[in-house]
Amino acid sequence: MHTVVNCGDASEPDVCSAVIGFSPFRGSLIAFAYEGRGRIALRHGDAKRAVADFDEAIHLNPNRAATFRDRGQAHRQNGELDLAIADYNQAIALNPKLAASYSERGLALAGTGDLDRAILSYNTAIRLAPHDADARVNRGLALLASRRAEDARADFEAVLALPERPDGTAHQLARAKLIELGEPRPTHISAPGR
Repeated sequence: MHTVVNCGDASEPDVCSAVIGFSPFRGSLIAFAYEGRGRIALRHGDAKRAVADFDEAIHLNPNRAATFRDRGQAHRQNGELDLAIADYNQAIALNPKLAASYSERGLALAGTGDLDRAILSYNTAIRLAPHDADARVNRGLALLASRRAEDARADFEAVLALPERPDGTAHQLARAKLIELGEPRPTHISAPGR
């Protein structure tokens, strides 16, 4: 049972494929194996294969928010932004407390140019997970693209106040954007000459 549910933690899809082919479990339980194999395909950059596996997992268990979120990510990687948004919406409908679905939907909405809705989606992600540096930096980028530089600056500064993750990408991006925005320049008052 453990192998069925957690085969996606492995780095090779053969584990999940073996579970799918030989497991005595069927129905919604085997959906975990399809989902796991889809996550492996997604990690290896094979988004089309991932979509096929997530489709099968959703067919077997249509009530799992994480599978819709993961399929949305695969659609987004394939450039199918409308399909990605629909999957994120379904993930949110199934589990409205899953911050990652809002954050991922923000990326897809920003990709379509709908920055206002992207910002709203990031707002919810940040409300649900205030320490999510990625959601903050992505909202900052959307705010910057919407010509709201001071709001963007506040998000980039907030990212730098959060603990840095080992990969440090959010912090690096926030620092780079703050440099682009320029530091606020203090007003210098000249001393009168004698």
